Amino acid sequence: MQENLVIVESPAKAKTIEKFLGKEFMVKSSFGHIRDLAKKGLGIELEKNFEPLYEIPEDKRKVVDELSRLARAAKTVWLASDEDREGEAIAWHLAKVLNLPIENTKRIVFHEITQRAILSAIENPRTIDMNLVNAQQARRVLDRLVGFELSPVLWKKVRPALSAGRVQSVAVRLIVEREREIIGFQPVASYRVVAQFYAANDSQKTLFKATLSQAFEKREDAYAFLEGCIGEKFTVAKCEEKPVQRYAAPPFTTSTLQQEAGRKLGMSVAQTMSVAQRLYEQGLITYMRTDSVNLSQMAITQCKNEITRLFGAKYSYPHNFKTKSKGAQEAHEAIRPSYIERHEIEGTAAEKRLYELIWKRTVASQMVPAELDRTQIVIDLSRRLEQFVATGEVVRFDGFMRLYSESVDEDQQQDEGGILPKMELGSEVVATTITASERYTQAPSRYNEAALVKRLEELGIGRPSTYAPTITTIINRGYVEKQNRDGQKRQVEHITLSNGKLTQKVSTESYGKEKSRLAPTDIGMVVNDYLESQFATIMDYHFTANVEKEFDRVAEGDIAWYNMINDFYDPFHKLVDAAVGTQSDRSQQTRVLGIDPKTGQTVKARIGRYGPMVELEGENGEKGQFASLKKGQLIESITLEEALELFALPRNLGELDGESLMVGVGKFGPYVRHGKTFASLAKTDDPYTISRERAEELLRENSEKQRAAAEPIKTFAEDGEMVIKSGIYGPYISFQGKNYRLPRGTKVEMLGYVDCQRIIAKAKK
Repeated sequence: MQENLVIVESPAKAKTIEKFLGKEFMVKSSFGHIRDLAKKGLGIELEKNFEPLYEIPEDKRKVVDELSRLARAAKTVWLASDEDREGEAIAWHLAKVLNLPIENTKRIVFHEITQRAILSAIENPRTIDMNLVNAQQARRVLDRLVGFELSPVLWKKVRPALSAGRVQSVAVRLIVEREREIIGFQPVASYRVVAQFYAANDSQKTLFKATLSQAFEKREDAYAFLEGCIGEKFTVAKCEEKPVQRYAAPPFTTSTLQQEAGRKLGMSVAQTMSVAQRLYEQGLITYMRTDSVNLSQMAITQCKNEITRLFGAKYSYPHNFKTKSKGAQEAHEAIRPSYIERHEIEGTAAEKRLYELIWKRTVASQMVPAELDRTQIVIDLSRRLEQFVATGEVVRFDGFMRLYSESVDEDQQQDEGGILPKMELGSEVVATTITASERYTQAPSRYNEAALVKRLEELGIGRPSTYAPTITTIINRGYVEKQNRDGQKRQVEHITLSNGKLTQKVSTESYGKEKSRLAPTDIGMVVNDYLESQFATIMDYHFTANVEKEFDRVAEGDIAWYNMINDFYDPFHKLVDAAVGTQSDRSQQTRVLGIDPKTGQTVKARIGRYGPMVELEGENGEKGQFASLKKGQLIESITLEEALELFALPRNLGELDGESLMVGVGKFGPYVRHGKTFASLAKTDDPYTISRERAEELLRENSEKQRAAAEPIKTFAEDGEMVIKSGIYGPYISFQGKNYRLPRGTKVEMLGYVDCQRIIAKAKK
């Protein structure tokens, strides 16, 4: 009989823990959840206080059978799933399925997978915390109720096969609202004036830059200002230098790790969590789902020792940070390395980079603030009220910045000046150049994944365990796309005063370039609008945040979970009934773009069977023309001119051997067609601009591929009908008009006639 059985969620975690426990302990994995709500029907007994109906999925039966056998044979079973609500629920499901008494079964939790933490947990077991279990059950039941009741409404009122989720729908709303801000944004030009000065008494003529305190809306005003600066006298009205301190950022929480890994390492939220999970399971970092910025006293001491060893005692500043969020998902510590003295690890490139980021952030949080001198110089004009302002910042002592500095989002970056010369009040400065440059206001930026997580966290929506799956879900459902956008070009004017003369020049600037930004799809916008019109409560940010607080109250044992669900469900169900009985206004999903000048017919944009499309109505009852929208185009923002361009397909590139050479877009993408022969366009080819020469080249390449596929790559003297050919999925056997796939890893050159007969015989069985 096995003395002790320890059950964890993942095999990697089991492997790490097994190293720390003696031979009397066997560590096994449940491979995550072993039970979930029943897939058939609602899976919830509404009349029995929302009692969940759980079932063991088919792919988990083998695992459950093995764990049951081992649990019966063991003297003591230890449930060691993660320390959050999800982990507590996994422990409870294991206890129920393995027939372990809830009040006696040993539950152990640890924030890091180290020998010290594991042995401490074994010495201090507790029982399953049913408050945490009920908080997880409440979330799972509520999300099933919302999805089960909302999705059929969408099928009837918007489009079949759609689905909706409580947190996901609110995340889509954020992205849709941002998109509409961008669509409605009108750039406004103004003229920003920047001058280069040096002190009149400076023989070195050290230049520094200063910006006029106001911008000019009109070109004429900017020009008049520069004209007025001819012969102007400039004097220092203010010169202020003050010391400031810049403090280190706190250690990582789940949210801040996702944001910083996105900014510094270019990782998606899901990728960050996947890599962090591997680091945790190998015992390299503490638990990666946490709202807490707290560090243990042991970690603070280790940081102090390491900082003193690396940089000297003057860089050490042992202290702790306070966690703002109440409840903090029952986590006790921030994300930090398990062993502070370990600077580097073995592993994949992504694991090494993320570990280094976590290590630097943790250690830097325990270093002294950086000391800077911030200088501001204000310059008066003798004949005008405007002032020029120069700001500079000089690092006097680098402190934590010696190791690490937090990144900021692109749209929050600010220009920071360097060293400014010493100035006396009333002293004169000389302007070498004064330039008024045309500047445009910038549209709001689309969210990247990290920025969306930050916004959800600010609103109190979701918790550490929900951010990554929320983003993955809305992308997989086709409501949101991750896009890269090429920048556009525009002309900007510069007017410069130098040596008493005004000159003008025009330059080109790029704007609007984006990488990995989240944009709504047309169907995402339509679904969002419908849900907002019929289910305003569910889509309300404050309401969704309050639901999270209710989950926290369940976790703290303040309210019964089924009462919390009941308070939500009754009004929600009434909204569903009302929505089903409301006639859906399909015209709201169609946008009239205008009239085609050639035919005088109406042009519309709407969702069609195969996605977003534009329609040109037919004349005299004839069938109209239809065209799919290009990637990146939206029903809400497409113009009449852009829509009319889409009707240019199919394009006739002329005759080739008596047959038309056509370019079009079909169900499987853009193509070129000659008679009955088709060839797909490459990703770099644009069907609207592709040349005849390139179209012919694609047809030739396609013909060559087909000829190559038709030619046998191996024949057999024993039977002329037995041949091996090359197909789009690799080599295959062709025999008596039928095709047979080769087993994986088969080497064609090693195949004999008898081998082929065996493959055919097995395939026929």
